[in-house]
Amino acid sequence: MAQDLFKLSGKAAIVWGGGQGMGERSALRLAEAGCDVTIVDLERERAVQVCEAVRRLGRRALPLVADVTDEDQVNAAVEASNRELGPVDCMVTVVGTAYWKPLFEVTAEDWEKAFGINLKSFFYTARSVAKSLAARGKPGSIVGVCSVSGLQSGPLHGPYAAAKAGLANLVRTMAVEWGPDIRVNAIAPGAIKTPRLNWTPEGIQAFKDKVGLGRPGETDEIGKAALFLASDLSSYVTGHTLPVDGGWMAEFLMRRR
Repeated sequence: MAQDLFKLSGKAAIVWGGGQGMGERSALRLAEAGCDVTIVDLERERAVQVCEAVRRLGRRALPLVADVTDEDQVNAAVEASNRELGPVDCMVTVVGTAYWKPLFEVTAEDWEKAFGINLKSFFYTARSVAKSLAARGKPGSIVGVCSVSGLQSGPLHGPYAAAKAGLANLVRTMAVEWGPDIRVNAIAPGAIKTPRLNWTPEGIQAFKDKVGLGRPGETDEIGKAALFLASDLSSYVTGHTLPVDGGWMAEFLMRRR
């Protein structure tokens, strides 16, 4: 049955940035499908709370604190997850930060920070998990979170858009180098109602004219996409960046025609 393709029973996942928002919903969707889940976050309390929710779903969970821009901390987290929950089979990296600033005002520190958090973090986390999978000769699935800004122009947040474009390209390279057993894909969210964005009723109303579905997305809609890409339902999908944007990209492309 098709629903069996979503099942991840007996598998272990690691969600980087899993303590809130899209990362939290991705972790819970994976747990609902049968995964034991390691939650990695900069704030231990957030990771612990999500782990408690995972356990209520009947799955094992491990909270860890790590800076995903530090390769040693990333490798240590993968080792801990392998040791405590069993070898990692799939991962989702939900890490990023953006700011609005004209390019003339972007500093070297801005540039390094944008690429560290938005691109280097995915490289480190994906490579660490891929090495673990390859060492065991096991198949697996790696999912990163890109952005629609990485698939189109991103005025006023150039470093962020450039880093996310790099992530989309890196996904394709990883898929080729690490295939056929390791699948690598990304999700490109549009405007999502995360805890950090603090949407007002006026903001939501204004957004109705900007995308085909007439609303910003929910964090769980990213979680469901992560489950799709982690599961066997996407068994012939790799090297792909999937927009989950309510039609944002379609609207952007129409305006450019």
